[in-house]
Amino acid sequence: MSEKRLAELFAKCRDEQRAALMPYMTAGLPTPDESLQLFVAMADAGADGFEVGIPYADPLMDGPIIQTAGERALAAGSGVEVGLDILRKVIEATGKPSVVMTYVNPVLMMGIEAFANRVAVAGGSGVIIADLPVDEAEPFAQIFKERGIGLILFAAPTTTDDRLDRVVAAAPPFVYGIAEVGVTGERASASSHIAEVVERVRRHADIPVVAGVGISTADQARAAARVADGVIVGSALVRRVLEAGDAAAAADSLGIAVAEFAAAVRYTAE
Repeated sequence: MSEKRLAELFAKCRDEQRAALMPYMTAGLPTPDESLQLFVAMADAGADGFEVGIPYADPLMDGPIIQTAGERALAAGSGVEVGLDILRKVIEATGKPSVVMTYVNPVLMMGIEAFANRVAVAGGSGVIIADLPVDEAEPFAQIFKERGIGLILFAAPTTTDDRLDRVVAAAPPFVYGIAEVGVTGERASASSHIAEVVERVRRHADIPVVAGVGISTADQARAAARVADGVIVGSALVRRVLEAGDAAAAADSLGIAVAEFAAAVRYTAE
């Protein structure tokens, strides 16, 4: 398992004229022991890969739903070490390429090399560090690259051409295209920006773009899939877990939702 698995996934999806569906879920929700069954349910429902969120006490990029999920997961005993072990279990159980989502501080607390080693041993394909600007990314990217792991960087509607040059020059396995500026969370309408973000990235380099932040419904996922190489859905799925009475109910609810999103991104290009 390595960064190459992401390239293989995007190539496969292009051949099938569809986008990749990569759901986000907080590691350790509802509890560390029950977390794996949620990912298995999503894999069985059609997920192509995963964004595994490491719960963190100060998640600046995350809205109230994922903040609440992180608080619950931390209270149940999750954290960086547990989250990385869940990453390993997810990859072993599902065989799906998976990336870690975290923040700078937990990585620095463990040490960049130690963190990279743990992700590599777990079989992770990439790392998303939500509060890491491209200007400070090189030391992280180099250490990850040596272990076959990609550092995923962001492009937003507000990203300047100069910064976009630096993002693509870092050769991430994919660019995380931010559909809506602001924290993560559900949105009532489809993004009016993602097509522009994807087109701007592709003017700079031939690199996959995965759309995320604010993609909440199957219709919104379908619209993003028509322009992007992949789609990440987070808050809309995490909310279902928070509202479920237990892990079994959460898995059932996720299975229904992910099947709808999977159908939405598996359209045949016209």
